Amino acid sequence: MKTNDEALLKIKYNVLRTVSRLAFEGRLEEERDNIPFKLIPGPKAQFRCCVYKEREIIRQRVRLAEGKCPSDKQSNNIIQVISSACEECPITRFVVTDNCQKCMGKACQNACNFGAISIGRDRAHIDPSVCKECGRCAQACPYNAIAELIRPCRRACPVDAITMDPETGICQIDEKKCIQCGACVRSCPFGAISSKVYVVQVIEAIKAGKKVVAMVAPAAEGEFGQDITMESWRTALKKVGFADMVEVAAGADMTAAYEAMEWAEAFKEGKKMTTSCCPAFVNMIKKHYPTLIDNMSTTVSPMCAVSRMLKAIDPETVTVFIGPCMAKKSEAADKSIENNADYVLTFGEAIEMLRGKEVELEPAEETKQEGSVFGKRFGNGGGVTNAVIECFKERGESADVKVARCSGAAEVKKALLLLKVGRLPEDFIEGMMCQGGCVGGPSNMKQEMAFKKDRDAVIAKADGRGVWENLKNYDMDSFSMHRSYEKPEA
Repeated sequence: MKTNDEALLKIKYNVLRTVSRLAFEGRLEEERDNIPFKLIPGPKAQFRCCVYKEREIIRQRVRLAEGKCPSDKQSNNIIQVISSACEECPITRFVVTDNCQKCMGKACQNACNFGAISIGRDRAHIDPSVCKECGRCAQACPYNAIAELIRPCRRACPVDAITMDPETGICQIDEKKCIQCGACVRSCPFGAISSKVYVVQVIEAIKAGKKVVAMVAPAAEGEFGQDITMESWRTALKKVGFADMVEVAAGADMTAAYEAMEWAEAFKEGKKMTTSCCPAFVNMIKKHYPTLIDNMSTTVSPMCAVSRMLKAIDPETVTVFIGPCMAKKSEAADKSIENNADYVLTFGEAIEMLRGKEVELEPAEETKQEGSVFGKRFGNGGGVTNAVIECFKERGESADVKVARCSGAAEVKKALLLLKVGRLPEDFIEGMMCQGGCVGGPSNMKQEMAFKKDRDAVIAKADGRGVWENLKNYDMDSFSMHRSYEKPEA
């Protein structure tokens, strides 16, 4: 996970590693309640006001590590608030600064309709328990002495799904708005927002003797250095009990090929379309632009394509996607998409699951290639468009199409709004909610530019096979590459 806070990562990953180890050993049920005491032995607090608060945070993180909500409240949302960690967030939205001159006009106090402002000895004071965050005081102040400070999680949310409980100050997620992108998780400096984790369910499937196959996202290439290859992942995952590992780059080729056919047909009809491989982008359309659902491609994501292929070979296969995306967990939880991945783990979660059995990713020479270069770069911003256009060229079709390559929430929302009002100049929209595409995902271990050189070097070693050429290696007639979307209620 991308953050400079080593203490935050230590807590998060220690919990995941401990839960994984106990699950492998079959002792999680009996040791669950002891985990907070082992990780926070006391008597001195390490990062909070007291060991009791720290242990409660660990307890709630353990619940998340088991795929549960952190509290007893039931919710299907993947993104969850760890209330005990959020309680100490100090930011209230409006704060009086040193610019306050305690002026005689008391413009701020007169503008407040809720009696939240009092005049102290040195400056005005805002009572956060009374303030309704209307902003009239800041607008009225002649000295601009009242600053509007927005909590990091709230500022990061692209769909305004985060509010604060007026009584406790704890952030709340509006599940009707939330697109599960994980931007709030990455932005919170207290680690108070996280996602449900499914390491225990994956471990239990392995221990039950089921055929569990991992599907590793193309974004993995280069992120862990040039020496950590897909073969490194395959070897490590097999050591802990996975039956095999498949590159999702193969699924990216599948998605590109079938989306190209869909786009070509739409282009002939003069219909504008969007991609459908980024689950946060799909959630954005479903929840915030439902009238555009008919414009969305019905081609399944690369994750789903590989899962369907594996289940077509053996219906009993348990498929596990490993990548940088939290929203993929919501896609897997959508039961309307048949034969999709059973579980999703982020890179960090998968690594701690490996460490739970004392297995590390180790350098290894690449032994086979399962996707084209275009499939491998599918996770880069513009990568979907490049792959689709390559498919046009390989089939001898005109590639003279205009695509709005949207990377990040601002570009996505602008393009969707233009499409909604019928003013989009381009023919198609490539929607990636994360800046830079999947390689900029909230669960990547590094910032994109920090591993770009390694990523380019790793992918440069791949052969130059085409997308359609690569698909000859797979039985594409054994499963469907499409899905249907539910229409919004009238």
